[in-house]
Amino acid sequence: MGSRFPSHQLSNGLYVSGRPEQPKEKAPTICSNVMPYTGGDIKKSGELGKMFDLHVEKSRKSGPLVPGAGGSARAKSNSGPLNKHGEPTKRSSGPQSGGVTPMARQNSGPLPPVLPTTGLITSGPISSGPLNSSGAPRKVSGPLDSAASMKIRATSFAHNQAVTNLNTEDGYSIQGSFPKPILWAVILLFVMGFIAGGFILGAVHNAILLIVVVVIFGFVAALLIWNACWGRRGAIGFINCYPDADLRTAKDGQYVKVTGVVTCGNFPLESSFQRVPRCVYTSTTLFEYRGWDSKAANTEHRRFTWGLRAMERHAVDFYISDFQSGLRALVKTGYGARVTPYVDESVIIDINPDNKDMSPEFLRWLRERNLSSDDRIMRLKEGYIKEGSTVSVMGVVQRNDNVLMIVPPSEPISTGCQWAKCVLPTNIDGLVLRCEDTSNIDVIPV
Repeated sequence: MGSRFPSHQLSNGLYVSGRPEQPKEKAPTICSNVMPYTGGDIKKSGELGKMFDLHVEKSRKSGPLVPGAGGSARAKSNSGPLNKHGEPTKRSSGPQSGGVTPMARQNSGPLPPVLPTTGLITSGPISSGPLNSSGAPRKVSGPLDSAASMKIRATSFAHNQAVTNLNTEDGYSIQGSFPKPILWAVILLFVMGFIAGGFILGAVHNAILLIVVVVIFGFVAALLIWNACWGRRGAIGFINCYPDADLRTAKDGQYVKVTGVVTCGNFPLESSFQRVPRCVYTSTTLFEYRGWDSKAANTEHRRFTWGLRAMERHAVDFYISDFQSGLRALVKTGYGARVTPYVDESVIIDINPDNKDMSPEFLRWLRERNLSSDDRIMRLKEGYIKEGSTVSVMGVVQRNDNVLMIVPPSEPISTGCQWAKCVLPTNIDGLVLRCEDTSNIDVIPV
């Protein structure tokens, strides 16, 4: 084929003009799976199908074959976790025998729950979402769930090491004013005086000794009754009159009183009935009045008096900003510390047999604690110290690695005798918390 223009023949037999192209060196190619068009069907989407436990046959297999293995060892597609490259993780339960490494993945344990295709990235375990720990949808039942959460929260407060559970009714006791040997000695003297006065009256008909003993006994009994009723106010008066200290000049180990604003620590509390959040101290007490034929609230409940039936009182560590110096100190009232609270409580609700059904919140509170409400006269009180409240703290200053703390004293502190108020001395044990009622909540009309 004569022509001045060069031509060449292709592999299919055609003749084209021009010189044939020089063969070029082919760049090394890397085998990879060609992702087919899925059309939105997850069954055709390879690794995505594995996430949803869909068995998909692959058209091609990438990567070298394992030497020594007969044929291509195919891995079964099972649901399970993926690694950071999107490939299924391989788990083995021990060393493999022989020189062949099998390609099949060995899984143990139950399969993970099927996740909803929302695309959201969340933190925490699966049980924190709409599914429970077994993979089934979590049941939401309204008030029942709320009651269960309240029981869990109350249990967590009671068993948390950071929370101090206080079991005393208040911070004053007439028995704490005198040691037991002195009390028994006074009782013995009065018994002997009555016996001697009665013997003299019967023998010589002289009642002077008996009258003197009766007058002294009446004075002592009136003094004890007065202190039993007003002793707590006397202790509060001692706390209010105690001078505030300046934390800048306070020495290590010095007993001080600090007044300032409260800030929550790592574990804030919530009041039991009113659900007041971010508290450092909470107290909810249920009292019951006992008439002539009424049931006793406790073993020491006397007739025609109010007796304590239930109490939930907790305290945790918190910070206080001193008004005098502006310094911030850590008050160690948590972790089982000895604490004597003088926190005013408000009467939240009064219940009697006629109006007990008009307060569903109170009945719900009783049911959560397995307390009955059958024909009882009850009174619920609640007090708390919330974040931002003004509180007075009495304790010992402790400085540790530039951290200023107020800790309980090693021994109880005596209030001394207040002669003007006829109040006998009493001992205050542990850290003292004093906070006035700042809730300004009236009694709920029911």
